[in-house]
Amino acid sequence: MTDRILMIEDDVSLSQMVADYLSGFGMQITIAPTIGEGRKLLTNNAFDALLLDVMLPDGDGFDMCREVRSTSDIPILMLTARGEDTDRIVGLELGADDYLPKPFNPRELVARLRAILRRRQPTQPPREAVLRFGNLEIDRDARSLRIGGEQRALTSHQFDLLVTLADHAGRVMSREALMDQVRGEDLEAFDRSIDVHISRIRAAIEDDPKHPRRIVTVRGAGYVFARGQGDR
Repeated sequence: MTDRILMIEDDVSLSQMVADYLSGFGMQITIAPTIGEGRKLLTNNAFDALLLDVMLPDGDGFDMCREVRSTSDIPILMLTARGEDTDRIVGLELGADDYLPKPFNPRELVARLRAILRRRQPTQPPREAVLRFGNLEIDRDARSLRIGGEQRALTSHQFDLLVTLADHAGRVMSREALMDQVRGEDLEAFDRSIDVHISRIRAAIEDDPKHPRRIVTVRGAGYVFARGQGDR
């Protein structure tokens, strides 16, 4: 499920960069350049989290944080060019869930957003041990792959990539999003060869690897694990 994030930020270039970056991690960003516009959007729409700048043209982000928290438990991550401890403490005391000073690393923003979203979500049911898509069967516990009952071989990295794509079936995953979820000792080298790993996964699961129907490339965006008509 896509996380819907409202970002109240008057820096147009920063907000657009954040929106573009977070979209690769399954997040949909709505931007409001003022508190007034942000207030209207919060009133008329459902959001999963709020990114809130402290210094805005029509008011103070701290006041907006206090206002939002008085009526909603939406996760709030505050952003500011001021990095003083007192500002961070004030924001947290007003009900913000986290605080990130500018400039920030986009990967850290993703990690912090995911953390506050996790804390607010109900406990998720256990993931299925075996994923089935037509004649494709992925056993995450046994770390095995079968096509029509026939065992197929993948490396550890390739199996993790396949599971990540299958867990997000139907959703486009950027290379960075895949890297964020697939951990390994030689992560940098893996990053450079991710397309090679995808091609080898296709060779294992596709009827025609040169014309893949299961793992599809979305030009300029990443890859998507496509569901078939016979999938459950």
